[in-house]
Amino acid sequence: MIELVPLRIGAKPVPQPVATPLVWATAFGGALALVALHNALIGPNNPGTALAVLSLLAALLGVHARFTAAPGTVVLCWLTLNGFAVPPAGTLTWTGHRDTFWLACLSAATLAGTLLARLAHARAAYRRVTPGP
Repeated sequence: MIELVPLRIGAKPVPQPVATPLVWATAFGGALALVALHNALIGPNNPGTALAVLSLLAALLGVHARFTAAPGTVVLCWLTLNGFAVPPAGTLTWTGHRDTFWLACLSAATLAGTLLARLAHARAAYRRVTPGP
């Protein structure tokens, strides 16, 4: 038998994710800034650290984004990584295994950030909504 119970008044809803275009604009601008900073401090011959930094950016953006924003975030970060963190700067290339690995790392970071945020928000919302007296 299903029992209906009133919910506590004033329960807070789950926070809404940031709009996808804003996430993509932040991914584009943030990736360019981080790669420029990376190239100035470390140099363009070490794309591994640039991948790590961009993966962290992708994960942080994933925390505030919807799942639908993940592919665009990954592509924007990868384009910046491929075009500016690997010599010759400004030239997009495709090196099979390397670029596939980069895309996989960026995808995993973005999706992990989004998944963790959605689970945390769902758990918090579940704890806030309690049966009333």
